[in-house]
Amino acid sequence: MLLEADTLVYDNDAQTVTAVGGVQIEYGGNRLVAQRVEYDRKTRRLVATGNAQMVQSDGTKINSDHIDITDDFADGFVNALRVETPDKTYFGAESAERMGGVLTTFHNGVYTACEPCEDKPNKPPIWRVKARKIVWNGETHTVRFEQSNFEFFGFPIAYLPAFEIADPTVKQKSGFLMPGIAYGSKLGFGASIPYYFALSPTYDLTARGTYYSKQGFLGEAEWRQRFNTGEYSIKIAGISQQKPDAFDAGTVDSGPAGDPNKLRGMMGTKGQFAINSRWNFGWNVMLQTDKNFSSTYHIGGYADTVHRSEVYLTGLNDRNYFDARVMHFEVQESTPDKLANGDDSPYARDPSQPWVLPSIDYAYIPDMPLAGGQLSVNVNTRILQRDRLSRAFSTPYVTTTDVQRVSGLAGNSGRLTGEIEWKRSLITDGGLVVTPLLAFQGDVDYVSVSGSSLAAVNQMAANPAINTTADMRSSFARYMATAGLELRWPVLFSGVGSSHIVEPMAQLFVRPNEQYIGGLAIPNEDAQSFVFDASTLFERDKFSGYDRIEGGTRANVGVRYSGSYDNGWTTNAIFGQSYQLAGVNSFNSPDLVNAGAESGLETATSDFVGLIGATTPGGLSASLSGRFDEHTFESRRTEVKLAYSGDFPVSVSAQYAFIESQPLYGLPYDREEVTLGGSARINQNWRVFGSGTYDLHTDLITNKGIGFAYDDECFTYMMSFSENQTADPITKIRAEPTQSIGFNLSFRTLGDFGTSSSSFTE
Repeated sequence: MLLEADTLVYDNDAQTVTAVGGVQIEYGGNRLVAQRVEYDRKTRRLVATGNAQMVQSDGTKINSDHIDITDDFADGFVNALRVETPDKTYFGAESAERMGGVLTTFHNGVYTACEPCEDKPNKPPIWRVKARKIVWNGETHTVRFEQSNFEFFGFPIAYLPAFEIADPTVKQKSGFLMPGIAYGSKLGFGASIPYYFALSPTYDLTARGTYYSKQGFLGEAEWRQRFNTGEYSIKIAGISQQKPDAFDAGTVDSGPAGDPNKLRGMMGTKGQFAINSRWNFGWNVMLQTDKNFSSTYHIGGYADTVHRSEVYLTGLNDRNYFDARVMHFEVQESTPDKLANGDDSPYARDPSQPWVLPSIDYAYIPDMPLAGGQLSVNVNTRILQRDRLSRAFSTPYVTTTDVQRVSGLAGNSGRLTGEIEWKRSLITDGGLVVTPLLAFQGDVDYVSVSGSSLAAVNQMAANPAINTTADMRSSFARYMATAGLELRWPVLFSGVGSSHIVEPMAQLFVRPNEQYIGGLAIPNEDAQSFVFDASTLFERDKFSGYDRIEGGTRANVGVRYSGSYDNGWTTNAIFGQSYQLAGVNSFNSPDLVNAGAESGLETATSDFVGLIGATTPGGLSASLSGRFDEHTFESRRTEVKLAYSGDFPVSVSAQYAFIESQPLYGLPYDREEVTLGGSARINQNWRVFGSGTYDLHTDLITNKGIGFAYDDECFTYMMSFSENQTADPITKIRAEPTQSIGFNLSFRTLGDFGTSSSSFTE
């Protein structure tokens, strides 16, 4: 024991030692500070008075005017005390006693995780628990409250006869977690109680039971386990639905007529492991009794509208990258796979999703330059298996057929692609940057499809709007060689308080025609959509995947600009156009999905594309981008963005988007909408937020929402309301709106309560 004090008084008759003035006593990592400490040698007790504070070895601080403890700091008694733990939780009591060094009992105590107000220390915290007795067991690491009241802003709102929580030192402990509530028009009101099993520092189990007033009891369990090299989890859930007919008739949730969908469940697992410093292996797999269970019952981690089940292996080392994946896409939808007459439903998307067995990517950039330039190698292979033909149906753009696009063939297909590219940048004395480029890509493909797929392809080929032939091949090989040259001439202009770089830029790519073009010979699985805008103007191949290759001789010409100012402003812009100089234009050559149709690149002279933007040091940013007709300069695609997030307690964003109709691409109507969003902080803790989207084409506010939230160091609260509504883009008939109410209460150290998705339909 180490003792420091201004004065020591020894009383041999009474067998006491009294330390007075600036007393500090340290023993076994504990420290006692007070104005006066009297030690009784007979009872071996220390009595500290006068602004006494005891700091235990774990950092817990106990403040009181009177502390009576044993000399080994194991047992004691304290009056009118305040306790502060290292993680900023607080106890207070009229008195407390400590026994055996592990058990502390607070009489008429309070507990909170809110820091006391510095200006008004007597002001009640946002929340606290008042109890007749609080028992802190340092051996079991629990805090038990007996005859307690939960107070919110000083007002009692709940009486709790007894409950127990883990103490502040515990990272995990078995016990009940905070309950939750939910509501759905098809499910009814729901209340859930989770229980956490802390089985080991490396694995645990969480069980949750939710009772819905309409559908009954939903059981869930999740097992999690960690290792030195990774972790995995397994989740199961199931229910025996009491009222399947509460769901809309003819849906997956209700089941077919006369055969209600009662027993429903799922099993999902996720994992990721580091094999070594270079290789990672993982998976994310879901199995369920029907395709919409996890979405309907909001199973955490598996409720997305489109879930991707996959097993993967990735490797990264220096300039090498490898990725192999086996994948299956599961669309969680209420639409049944079959119509009432037994035919396949054309509106169901899930049955036409493929298995990817597998998809492999490899990329390599050698360390050593080749002929002064950089060499890069890319390899991609994919094998697809699809059980059901995927066709796009909507209002026909011609009367001869209702088949607009064949987005997926039933059967098997595979492709192996290898690509090698070399390029080198040279800078002339005048500052011109010259970049020659050579590239070669080769493909080997095979296709084995069903009779229904061949019929759909032939039907599509017969459509006069497409005007092409059906030339489906069982196997083929193709190549694409490219010789390119890029010229850039960045010019710097400096002014008073600003500098500007103007960079004229031109590219020329000389290539043969794309092979098998003009027919419907090649399935298109990974290059179905792309956008021609300022960001893709200078791409060598503007298709989004490997299944299509840009062919012919093409030139891309434009100018880029960037500016910076001493006051913190920045500006940027790009403007240009693309030209098909020779050969067949790949973007004017239909495939099974009409990729390239009405994209702005289907003519020899493309539409103009441009972008202009600016940012300010105050947090304001704005941009305008678009695609404009090459003759009339009429807008084909426009996007305007405006956002502010700066020193003021307000952040706002606004966006306007317009996309002209693309009938050959399956979109025979203009798309035009405005989106607004914002958040305002009323003070340090309170904020309000909201957003909305207005569809100008259907004259409908498709979604809108508003909410408010409070947050501080010990408590957060959020309440929101949103409404979503859709309309048919052709008939403009509106569906019933769906409204959602969400709220969440979070008390630090106690847990969360609420729901993030309570929805109902009017």
